[in-house]
Amino acid sequence: MIIRFYKKRAVFFAISLIIILIGIVAMMINGIEMDIQFKGGTILQYTYTGTIDAERAEDAINAAVGKNTQCQLQTNMAKNEHMLVVNLAGNEAITSQEQEIITDTLDALYPDADMQISSSLTVEPFIGRRFFINGMIAVGLAFFLILLYVGYRFRNIGGFSAGFMAIVALIHDCLVVTATFILFKIPLNDSFIAAILTIIGFSINDTIVIYDRIRENRRIMPKANTEELVDTSITQSMSRSINTNAAVFMAITITFIFAQIYDIESISRFALPMMFGTVSGCYSTICIAGPLWTMWKNHREKGEKRKA
Repeated sequence: MIIRFYKKRAVFFAISLIIILIGIVAMMINGIEMDIQFKGGTILQYTYTGTIDAERAEDAINAAVGKNTQCQLQTNMAKNEHMLVVNLAGNEAITSQEQEIITDTLDALYPDADMQISSSLTVEPFIGRRFFINGMIAVGLAFFLILLYVGYRFRNIGGFSAGFMAIVALIHDCLVVTATFILFKIPLNDSFIAAILTIIGFSINDTIVIYDRIRENRRIMPKANTEELVDTSITQSMSRSINTNAAVFMAITITFIFAQIYDIESISRFALPMMFGTVSGCYSTICIAGPLWTMWKNHREKGEKRKA
């Protein structure tokens, strides 16, 4: 049984538009928060004993130095150490005097915790901006190379038109990943770039499989129109795409649960957007790329008929 994806394209496009609008509304409400890697600032890491309250430490440090502060509690299971990670994002790195004030504040707040600074990382604002720009360049370069590859490999079924529609589907997936960061108030950092590039790789792989099936069916079904050809190819490839992405989704979900249990925030901040991105990649491959390419082909065929 052939599923008529092209006839239902309005429903699929509406769903995607609603998801993107939710992300825009969340951005207007929550704003886009940049982490220290992109914005600049300082990360201080303290070891301690006993029990401390991260929120109380945040308030005390914020009052002492007047900077936006985020504190996180982590555990190094290998060394059996408890750590307090202090993130101070801002346009300027903290001075050595401010670092001493923070240490004195924590010692006064928790005199029995034996607070010891174990590491200090400072990121200058211009370095953060350059890191962010380089990340965006990497994403743009990935799009460009994908366009060239798809355009050359599938040149007998439309070439660059197929590549361009694949890029549109990938942009859809990138917007979903970005919306996930915004909705869950996850600061944009290196995990954001990593998640975007990973989802691009997963999603374009599925799209190429469908394009390959379209190319094969074009030889098998020479009299079929574009709509029938694309719907047949997507239907034949759909179970493969769903099964592959379901396996990836389960693996990422297990990783996320593990990171939540052991409070590994860097992994959970990567895994959560990846979960949404994997679902989006499967959806855009099946419901967005093929119907968009069919619309383009129909538009070109109508234009050629009018000229004739």
